[in-house]
Amino acid sequence: MHQMTLAEIARGLADKKFSSEELTKVLLARITQLDPQLNSFISLTEELALEQAKAADARRANGESGALLGAPIAHKDLFCTQGIRTSCGSKMLDNFKAPYDATVVAKLAAAGAVTLGKTNMDEFAMGSANESSWYGAVKNPWNLEHVPGGSSGGSAAAVAARLLPAATATDTGGSIRQPAAFTNLTGLKPTYGRVSRWGMIAYASSLDQGGPLARTAEDCAILLQGMAGFDQNDSTSIDEPVPDYSASLGDSLQGLRIGVPKEYFSAGLDPRIAELIQNSIKELQKLGAVIKEISLPNMQQAIPAYYVIAPAEASSNLSRFDGVRFGHRCENPENLIDLYKRSRGEGFGPEVQRRIMVGAYALSAGYYDAYYLKAQKIRRLVKNDFMAAFNEVDIILGPTTPNPAWKLGAKNSDPVAAYLEDVYTITANLAGLPGLSMPAGFVDGLPVGVQLLAPYFQEGRLLNVAHQYQLNTDWHTRTPTGF
Repeated sequence: MHQMTLAEIARGLADKKFSSEELTKVLLARITQLDPQLNSFISLTEELALEQAKAADARRANGESGALLGAPIAHKDLFCTQGIRTSCGSKMLDNFKAPYDATVVAKLAAAGAVTLGKTNMDEFAMGSANESSWYGAVKNPWNLEHVPGGSSGGSAAAVAARLLPAATATDTGGSIRQPAAFTNLTGLKPTYGRVSRWGMIAYASSLDQGGPLARTAEDCAILLQGMAGFDQNDSTSIDEPVPDYSASLGDSLQGLRIGVPKEYFSAGLDPRIAELIQNSIKELQKLGAVIKEISLPNMQQAIPAYYVIAPAEASSNLSRFDGVRFGHRCENPENLIDLYKRSRGEGFGPEVQRRIMVGAYALSAGYYDAYYLKAQKIRRLVKNDFMAAFNEVDIILGPTTPNPAWKLGAKNSDPVAAYLEDVYTITANLAGLPGLSMPAGFVDGLPVGVQLLAPYFQEGRLLNVAHQYQLNTDWHTRTPTGF
C-alpha cells in the first residue's frame, strides 16, 4: 500500500480494494518503524487520523466521492492545527497548540484528507537544509548522511521514503522546490495569493506561499485542487477561479515555447546537473516543445535582494514572540527588558537570530533607503525580466539547484554558501510566479530536479508539462534503498 501514489489511492478507495482506515493503520505503523532514521515528523496524530479515516469511509459508504476523500497526508508544522502542537520547528513555539485550523488544513479536512501528523522543518522556515530545527536535522532517505533540503525537508523526506503519498509544504525562496529536487519528488509553489496564508505562521509575508509535495505531477494537481482558492480571511488571497488542474494534464505539448535562460548555465552550476537539464530539454523537444534561449539579466542581483527583504519581513513578523502572550518564556525575569531578551535568546536558534538581526538592521532609520528600498527596486527589475520573457515563451526551464544535496553539517560554518543554493528558486518568489520542480536524474546517487516557471495563475500549464514529461521518463518512480 505504501508504494501507491495519491491518484492510485483514490482509485483503490473508489473501487473498495481497501478502506481509508486500513491504509491509515499501515502508514502509521510504517512511520513508527522507519521515521526514527529520518526524523521527518515532529508530531504524529494517530487518534485524529483514525477518526478522520473512519469518517471518510462512512462518507464513501454514503455515496460521496472525491480524490482526497480518505487520502492520508501530513502538514508542515507551520500550518495551525486546532488543539495540536504547531511548533514551526522552534523551541519558541514548542508548547503552542493552535486554537484554530489554518485555511489549508480546514479545506483539506473538508475534502476528506486524513492528517497523519506534522512534519519537521527548518526553524520558522529559515534554511535550505532542514538542519536548523530545534527537533534536530532531517535526513535525506536517498543518503542518510545528506540533507533533504529545506525548509520543507520533513515533508519531502516523509513522502520520498514512502511514509505517506503527499504532504503540504511552504515556499519562501525555494522551500518546496529545493527539497523536491533533493529527494526525487515533484513540488509546486503556486502563484502568490493562490493558496491562503491564513493560519500559516509567517516568515516573510510577501514571499511565503503554501503548496503540495508529492511523487508525481498528477498527485500535485490533486492536492493543489484541495488547497487552492480565495479566502476572505487572507488579505493577500486573490479572488481568481480555480481550474480543474487534473483536466489539463493530458494536453499536448506540441508547439509549447520553452525558454532557457542563458544566465542559468554559469560557472556555479555543477556540469553534471547541466547535462541532466539538457537531457530533459531533449525529452520535451521529442514531445513537440520548441526551445528558445532567453535572458534574465537581473538574476544575479536576486540573492542579495532576497536576503534583505526576507529577513526584514521576518524581523517584523517574529517580533510578536516576546514571552508575554504565547511562546517560550524565560524563568524568573528580573524586568520586562530581561523577559524580552532572555525569552527570545533562549527561544530562537542561531539562524533565526541571524536573520532577525540582518532584517532589523536593514529596516533601521539610517539604512532603510540603502538596503530595503534598494532591494525592493531590484525585485521590480526581476519581475520585469520575467514579464519580458513571457512575451516570448510559455514557460521557463532550468535547474532547480546548482548542486545535489550536500552532507549534513557541510555548510553550517558558512551560511552564505547555503544561501547561494537558492539562486535559481528565489526569483519566482520575488516576482510571485508559480514554479515547479520535477525529478530529472541522479548525480552520485543523489536526485536532481529540473525547474519550470510559468506566468501568473498558470499552475495547470506547469503540471501538464511535468505530467507529460513523467509519462515518458521514469526518474520519479525510483525509490530510495531501504524504503
